[in-house]
Amino acid sequence: MIRLPAHWRLPALAAGGGLALALAYPPFFVLPGLAGLGVLLLLARAPRRHLLWGWIFGFVHYLATLWWIAIAFESGPEAFRALGIPAMVGLTAVLGLGPALLVALLARFTSRPFALRALVLAAGWVALELLRGQLLRFPWNPLASTLAFAAPALQPVAWFGVYGTDLLLALLAVLPVGVLEARGRLRLVRAGLLAVLALVLMLPGLLRRPPAGDQATGIPVRIVQPNIEQKAKWDPALRRRWLELQLALTRQPAEVSPRLVLWPESAVPYVVEDPTLQRILADALPAGAVLGFGADRFVDGDPPQLTNSFYLLDSSGRLWDRYDKVDLVPFGEFLPFGDLLEPLGLGKLTVGAVDFSPGPGRRTLEVPGIPPLSPLICYEAAFPFRATDGSGRARILVNVTNDAWFGRSAGPWQHFALARMRAVETGLPLLRAANTGISAVIDGYGRVLAMLPLETRGVLDARLPPALTPPPASRWPWGATLAAVLLALALALVDLALARRHKGGRAGRVQDHQGADTEATDAASHRYPCRPATP
Repeated sequence: MIRLPAHWRLPALAAGGGLALALAYPPFFVLPGLAGLGVLLLLARAPRRHLLWGWIFGFVHYLATLWWIAIAFESGPEAFRALGIPAMVGLTAVLGLGPALLVALLARFTSRPFALRALVLAAGWVALELLRGQLLRFPWNPLASTLAFAAPALQPVAWFGVYGTDLLLALLAVLPVGVLEARGRLRLVRAGLLAVLALVLMLPGLLRRPPAGDQATGIPVRIVQPNIEQKAKWDPALRRRWLELQLALTRQPAEVSPRLVLWPESAVPYVVEDPTLQRILADALPAGAVLGFGADRFVDGDPPQLTNSFYLLDSSGRLWDRYDKVDLVPFGEFLPFGDLLEPLGLGKLTVGAVDFSPGPGRRTLEVPGIPPLSPLICYEAAFPFRATDGSGRARILVNVTNDAWFGRSAGPWQHFALARMRAVETGLPLLRAANTGISAVIDGYGRVLAMLPLETRGVLDARLPPALTPPPASRWPWGATLAAVLLALALALVDLALARRHKGGRAGRVQDHQGADTEATDAASHRYPCRPATP
């Protein structure tokens, strides 16, 4: 057996824990890797350098899950391709500060009961996710995405919401440390609590099950996946070819004429308001059909305005509605802190000198013959509790995206998992049109009913699944999260009470043994008065 030198053991433990946790995320789904989160409790016991050990954990974890960032730079403008690896390392180094601070906080609780330390770790990890999503606008890879390997496993998101599920998963991940720490009956009790928590996370999947039979009986839909390489997508000489490709795919024969046809994000590289273009698009549609597609919209002015938009156009050539993307990608669609970074030669990765402008807010779009739909353009599928405008009118989620930025990496699968979570938390079917994949039809339970795999050119014909009764995470988003918090507190209180009882019983047994020894010593002293008592 290989034994590391003593000064390498803590760094190796930190790096190993971060890597193990990364393996639990898409596309690997090695669920035992969740226990890697418990390593943070062990690192907090180190006599010093807590910030360093926590940072190593975080850096390795985020590097192993976000390495696709370098590929995104490689797919962008040539001027920025050399920045891919530095940008990836820089971002993961900054994100690693979160676990570093968490380990430093846990170090202050090393003498506290295990239940309290476990709660601090679980709540701290969820707090880091909230800060990353709300402050940095990067809600990527929540802990709940580790459940996206199967629809039944994802159902806690419908009951507890994403952050509530994150909290329970974090608690589940650290409980094995408590089992190993305990002795005697307390170890069995904590193993029982671990089993109870696992059952709680499995229960929604057992109770929230789709009825038997094919439930996708709604309008026929067609999803077009052109599979255009990112480096060639914006080549001016090829724009017409790409438009004709998508028109040809749309015209392919279908068993049932589609009522809704979806193209990906930025599928139309021309001015959509041009009547000639509208006529060309409409001629490719079956009679009575509606085309939903992404396109960039430029408005000349002072300053000029650029939006990443989603349009609806019918077979008569009428442009019905438009939605402008709200949640923009930092460094991809706009440059944060532009006044500071532009002088350094930095810019956004997308083509063009003008930053994208965010739209006014989520909207529900309505066209006759099509259920009301809520568009999510690319990155917007990552944000919990923001899949619709909150009016309750939406009956479909439509996610149009261009995942060619990711190449063949973990990125497309992580993005796909986030989209499935939006369907589960709202109970709404989700239609996903991706340029290079993964395109899919997903029902309100998160089941993938039809799919076009990565880097495949073709069309996906399917029926629209029905919208479900809104689950608790949709009706009471923060109430669902509160339910998970109360459940976590209840389990912690049970562990705390049983641990104290076990400690008290153990102390009593020790005291009884000491009393028996004293009585025996006194008896020996009376029997043999000339012999000194045994201390």
